[in-house]
Amino acid sequence: MSSYVTRRLALAVPTLLGATLLAFVMLRVLPGDVAELILRGEEGSGAALATPVEQLRRELGLDRPLWEQYGTWLRDMLTGDFGRSLVSGRSIGQELLHRLPVTASLAVLAVLLSTAVGVPLGLFSAVRQDTWVDYLVRSWAVFFLGVPTFWLGLLVLLVGVRQFGWIPPLGYYTPWSDMARSLEQLVFPAAILASHQAALLARMTRSSMLEVLREDYLRTARAKGLPEGTVLVRHALSNALVPVSTMVFLNAGTLFAGAVVLEAVFSIPGLGSLYVEALRWRDYTVIQAYVFFVATVFVLVNLLSDLVYGLLDPRIRHA
Repeated sequence: MSSYVTRRLALAVPTLLGATLLAFVMLRVLPGDVAELILRGEEGSGAALATPVEQLRRELGLDRPLWEQYGTWLRDMLTGDFGRSLVSGRSIGQELLHRLPVTASLAVLAVLLSTAVGVPLGLFSAVRQDTWVDYLVRSWAVFFLGVPTFWLGLLVLLVGVRQFGWIPPLGYYTPWSDMARSLEQLVFPAAILASHQAALLARMTRSSMLEVLREDYLRTARAKGLPEGTVLVRHALSNALVPVSTMVFLNAGTLFAGAVVLEAVFSIPGLGSLYVEALRWRDYTVIQAYVFFVATVFVLVNLLSDLVYGLLDPRIRHA
């Protein structure tokens, strides 16, 4: 098991470095200058003189070679120093810690909803293969896999406001300050965020269950006279859920990053809204810190899913 963990860790390090390098390079090749944006103001009005722009670039460290900027930034990231925003001057680390619980609450709620809906529907669809139930579940899954979550969010807001006069609470309420308001604000974006992942889980659970149902040991169990419920629950279900369990972990990372657009749609002050604001201002330090943070979450979640998969299936860790 130790060699398996070592191999997974060895793959995680270059993945994380590659993600940070890609984000750094893409930000630098995009047109525009953050120094000019700061000097021109929010609406883009006003003249940005050459001398103040160059002076601000020196103050922000943007005049140094790219390799030096990347090396300094990566060194600071690895030591836990996220730096300060180029635009507001606020500490990025404190800003991330302040907004992290909001996005984490949304992602956790979405994971619970997607698992509670997708896995049972996938199992039920596999057991009732080629019936109207199976066709209904598969059609539902295809629909939600093809519909963008931001479009569903805008549709919910449009229908809620125009037809029912419902407006999501303005401002964010923590669960320990006002549980009802917090759930009211998070339940719709969490359900929308979970819809795509629930459809994906349903399809994967169905495929995994159908594959297990064709195994010889299940025919042997039925030949021994075991009840169908015992065959499905005791012998089929445990094996079918092994690959599904890893998908649940991967969903957590996907939902964590996928909350960006929905946080902007529902005015939720999480990491996503911070990222969107940083993109608007070309705030390099905030964008890079966000990418580094999300990439770290993805790497850790992937590592955890690999370890869980290895524990559940010895063939994987000995391969």
